[in-house]
Amino acid sequence: MTEPCLSFRAAFASLRGRREDNQDFAAIAEPPPRELGLCGAVLAVADGMGGTQGGRVAAETCVRGFLEAWYGLPETLGPEQRVERALAPVNRWVHALGRRDPQLAGMGTTFSAVILRGRRAHLVHVGDSRVYRLRGESLELLSEDHNLDGPGQDHILYRAIGLEARLRIDYAEYPLEPHDRFLLCSDGVHGALKTADLARVLLERATPEATAANLAELALQRGGQDNITALVVDVLALPRADRRALRDWIEALPLLELPELGGMVDGFRLERRLASGRYSALFVASDRGNDTQVVLKFPHPRVADEREYHDAFLREAWIGARVKSPWVAEILEQAPGRQTRLYSVMPFYPGPTLEQWLARRGPPGLEQGIDIALKLCKAVHALHRQRIVHRDIKPDNILLPDAGGLKLLDLGIARLPAWDEDANDPVPGTPSYMAPELFHGGRGGAASDVYALGVTLYRLFGGAYPYGEIEPFAAPRFVGPPQPLTAQRPDLPVWLDAVLERAVAVDPDRRYADSVELAYDLEAGLAKGGGKRTPARRIPLYERDPLAFWKGVALVLFGGLMVCLYRLAGGCG
Repeated sequence: MTEPCLSFRAAFASLRGRREDNQDFAAIAEPPPRELGLCGAVLAVADGMGGTQGGRVAAETCVRGFLEAWYGLPETLGPEQRVERALAPVNRWVHALGRRDPQLAGMGTTFSAVILRGRRAHLVHVGDSRVYRLRGESLELLSEDHNLDGPGQDHILYRAIGLEARLRIDYAEYPLEPHDRFLLCSDGVHGALKTADLARVLLERATPEATAANLAELALQRGGQDNITALVVDVLALPRADRRALRDWIEALPLLELPELGGMVDGFRLERRLASGRYSALFVASDRGNDTQVVLKFPHPRVADEREYHDAFLREAWIGARVKSPWVAEILEQAPGRQTRLYSVMPFYPGPTLEQWLARRGPPGLEQGIDIALKLCKAVHALHRQRIVHRDIKPDNILLPDAGGLKLLDLGIARLPAWDEDANDPVPGTPSYMAPELFHGGRGGAASDVYALGVTLYRLFGGAYPYGEIEPFAAPRFVGPPQPLTAQRPDLPVWLDAVLERAVAVDPDRRYADSVELAYDLEAGLAKGGGKRTPARRIPLYERDPLAFWKGVALVLFGGLMVCLYRLAGGCG
């Protein structure tokens, strides 16, 4: 499978406007794939200032100089260090040149850049050009204008490239999401257009080429007096999260006592406790930054050592970055520096778990149950195609949102076979849903997830367990075939019984190869067999009780032997 990588599309439009010449300069630098992964892509806009050709020289010198330095500096430097080392000499050169050459006197330039690197956007900014980010339907200004505030002074910059010998840079870092859209523009755009105008054009989601051209033309129509430059970037896809970076970040977060209800944690107000178990507590919280509701999952510090919890949260964060599926609950990545303790953040999906749903309503009818089953099969397949084993599929970890759909939850104990793991670690899971091989040293794979999926569907339709409920620390017995589902639900068709019997087979080789194959049989059964009741197959004694069968065979053979001996003895007499 090809590893996903950073993918984006960008374009800019630049107009002279009502000026004699165009002193803006924009650039899009996308290096070859290897350098893209190491150094990122640079998108920049500069708005020059100064007499005659000074502004244009300053803007172009700044952008070209930054790009040359950025891609020439060692990869071992952090992004902020590289920005400072790339821009500082450019600033000194522009500053000195503007004081030596009379034709370039007083020259300088604004500089705004976005560097797309990995799963992050790095913002670099000096002056009054701007950087906006459109996420969903919300347009946010990420940069701050460096203009004086007084009346009639808002056109005067107090910070710009070449203005002073010592440069002060605004630097910020933001997590990227697919479909993020960035706008970099000179004041010829944002000075002529209101934020609502920018948002309206950006929300049309035309191509970057068309969007940049539309913004530039609209600014010109609205009476823009300055040069006009708009650069639009669409983020299409992101690389997978780096495991080492995730581990470093997670292990730096302290594991603290559970917070109090009603308190504030990193800008989240804890509104109510959603669930509380032995290992963690879940709170519904309000994100004060954007007024959305989320779920915060806090580990309980008293029930496991920190390595286990750090590993669990590392798995969740890594999987949340890797798996994008409408059937799997996602983990929301937080802005750098926001999190001060160990917890994870998930969207809040109002609705019951499947366990709660069954307790309130009881087992569903055939078609409704198959609908739930197919969605769950898709969720499991989304994990398996990324070689992730859930290891705890059960009704408590399946959410049925009020808005519809299904979400598979709790990826903290998922197994990632590609990662190193300690063979001495206990195999996690809920005993009644654990496949037989897991009780004998198995680590868990697609076959054990199919088994747990089968038990979950058996409970969905029958309200019971195929081999009986298994208590914690008990030694389970998997003797003979599972109890027929039709014994619990005589209204259900026998074909469904056969499908679930195969899913929960004791021998992994007899189970479905994957959840897609199981889903296919469910769909085919519903289409061809429907809900019609067919006579149940009489289960022979050999399958129901092999021991009794062989005892009977032995008894018959013994009886036959005795008859033969008796006849032989009579014949001899």
